[in-house]
Amino acid sequence: MNQEHPFAPFVRVLGKGKKGSRSLTADEAEVAMGMILDQQVLPEQLGAFLMLIRMKEEAPEELMGFARAVKARLAVPEGIAVDLDWSSYAGKKRRLPWFLLAALLLAQKGTKVFMHGARGHTPGRLYTEDMLTIFGLQAAQNWEQVEQSVASDNFAFMSIDNMVPRLGEMIALRPILGLRSPVHTLCRLLNPLEAPCCVDGVFHPPYAPMHQKTSQLLGTEFSLTIRGDGGEAEMKPDSDSELHWVCNGELMKEEWPRMHRQRLVREDDLDPLDLLRLWRGEIGHEYGEGAVISTLAGVLRLLSKGEHKPVGEWVEQANALWGQRDKQAF
Repeated sequence: MNQEHPFAPFVRVLGKGKKGSRSLTADEAEVAMGMILDQQVLPEQLGAFLMLIRMKEEAPEELMGFARAVKARLAVPEGIAVDLDWSSYAGKKRRLPWFLLAALLLAQKGTKVFMHGARGHTPGRLYTEDMLTIFGLQAAQNWEQVEQSVASDNFAFMSIDNMVPRLGEMIALRPILGLRSPVHTLCRLLNPLEAPCCVDGVFHPPYAPMHQKTSQLLGTEFSLTIRGDGGEAEMKPDSDSELHWVCNGELMKEEWPRMHRQRLVREDDLDPLDLLRLWRGEIGHEYGEGAVISTLAGVLRLLSKGEHKPVGEWVEQANALWGQRDKQAF
C-alpha cells in the first residue's frame, strides 16, 4: 500500500467537507508553507491547497504562519534599514499607478521606502515595476542592489520573483488556476526589511480587516491598509476611502472623505508617460493629482506613528509637499 504523502494532512484539514474542514493553525500553516517553499509538495497538492484556502478565504492565523515560513528562509543581510514598506501586487487597469508619485515624493523628502511587487499575472494591467524606467530607476535584482538604491535614492523596488522566487512562481499560476491565490495576500504582508510602517492595498472589502489583523499578529506597530483603486494602495480622490489601521499595535478603522464630490472622467487610453509629465508640471490631471495628494496624506499620517489631527490638515500637509517637489528630479 502506498504511504500517505507528508503534505496530505494539510489538504485534508482544509477539504474535509463543510463540517469536518477547518482553517490551519499558525503552526500548521508555517509547516505547510515551509514544505511548499522547500519544494516538498506535488503540483496536484499545491493546486488543491491554494484553491481550498481561496474558497474559504485566508485566516489571519494562516497568513501569520505562512509569513513566518517565508521570513525564516529570507536571506536578508543586516544593516538595510527603511522607514516604509509599500507592497504593490495588483497592478492598475482603469487608472495609472499615481501612488508611485507619492512614494517617490516621500523618498525625495527623506523617507526610506522599500517597495516590492509582482507583474504580468493579469493581462491588461500596468505594473509598478514596468513604470520605473520612466523615472530612470531600475528594479533591484538582489539585496545588495536594494541597499545601494536605498542609500542613493531613498527608494528601492524588488520583484517577488527575485525576493522569493517560489512565491513568484505561485503568483504566476493565476491564469492557470483562474483565480488569485492566498499568495497574493501573503506577499503584501511580508515586510521583509522589518520597516516600522507598512502600507498595502486591497480590492475586496473582506480582505482589509484580514490584512489588518494579520499585521497585528505579525507584530507590526503601524500599518495602513487601503481599499484602493484596482487593489493597490492608492486612494480614490472622487470616492470616500475606507482605511484600516494598526496604530501602536491597536486596530482602527476610518473613512476619509473624497476630495472631489463628483466622479472624474476616466481616460479611454492610459499613457504611462503622464506620470512623469504630471511630476514635471507639464500637464494638469485632476484625478492624478488628487490621487497623489490623498494617498500621500494617508501615508503621512501612518509615518507620524500615531499623531492625531483632522483629515484636512493631513491633506494640506500633503498638498504642500507636492508643491515643493523637485520637478527636475526625473
